[in-house]
Amino acid sequence: MAVYTAVNDGSVHFQAQLYTGNASTLNVVNGGNSNLQPDWVWVKNYGTAGKDHGLFDSSRGTTKMLISNTNGSQSTIATSLTSFNSDGFTLGSDGGPNANSSSNVAWQWKATGGTQSTNNDGSVTTNVQLNSTAGFSIVKWTGNGTTTGTIGHGLGATPDFIIRKNYETSSSWACAFPKQATNQLMQLNSTNGFGLASGMSGYNANTFTDGSGSASDVAIAYCFKNIQGYSNFGTYEGNGAEPAGPFIYTGFSPSYIMVKASSEAGQGWIIGDNSRDPTNVAVNKLFANTNGAASAAVGDNNWDFLSNGFKIVTQDDGMNKDGVTYSYAAFAKNPFVTSDSIPTTAR
Repeated sequence: MAVYTAVNDGSVHFQAQLYTGNASTLNVVNGGNSNLQPDWVWVKNYGTAGKDHGLFDSSRGTTKMLISNTNGSQSTIATSLTSFNSDGFTLGSDGGPNANSSSNVAWQWKATGGTQSTNNDGSVTTNVQLNSTAGFSIVKWTGNGTTTGTIGHGLGATPDFIIRKNYETSSSWACAFPKQATNQLMQLNSTNGFGLASGMSGYNANTFTDGSGSASDVAIAYCFKNIQGYSNFGTYEGNGAEPAGPFIYTGFSPSYIMVKASSEAGQGWIIGDNSRDPTNVAVNKLFANTNGAASAAVGDNNWDFLSNGFKIVTQDDGMNKDGVTYSYAAFAKNPFVTSDSIPTTAR
């Protein structure tokens, strides 16, 4: 017998939790099958236009917010996210993540409860939180003043997806799909496709190269590798057909999907989750690169979340323009094969 996946319940490592803001102290308690203490929390008010994305992690610490839809530096907001809890997190009264009566979603990933280990695999010393079961690490470092400094990421395999930010300066987010485009990046805060850019390159099982070049750059990176039955990072080709768009096999029922047109510019980073869309057709899209409310127009960039992947059911350019390549990141609710093991011949 061969083990299909080490993650039979995706909620152990990732959850998308809805909550209603109260403009006061608010404990957001996760409702998945498993308690989850998050280390990376990405919140968005999806009911109101003009509300920025807020990104927090336990390596930078509480009250430290980054915004995916701008290139701005980290802000310290004492009344934003004030604690990472064993079953969720606590917010203060700040009107970004906790406006009164607001409808919000929190996408949350588990690492090591804030415990960072020193990593000397590269020429730059890094501080790493590693969840090896989920193939996820949070990496923090200060640049060494060169464009050739190497960064230890801890995954033990070449990353499949990296999101990176210099968080004490104004600089664009850098997003890498190393196995799709070896030396090209996209920017989380823009609609650009893959293009030559400084920031990251030279990926291997232990390190990647930090091309920022400044000794004063203090950076954070969220790094992922594919874990069968839990996470999947890949590409698909648009065919321009509706509703007969591409089917993308992931090997699990998705809880979260982010899609970006990567072979051409002009389209945003579309995010969907099964908390805001528990039934198909999934229509509630958010965009990582804008502060808009959720778009819920039927027939506009829609998809189905299936038991073993997802299917595009639109011809819109954001997801399914004929001949365009799209990159995606997906995380599981549960694997397609729910038993602990399957015969080798069935893999």
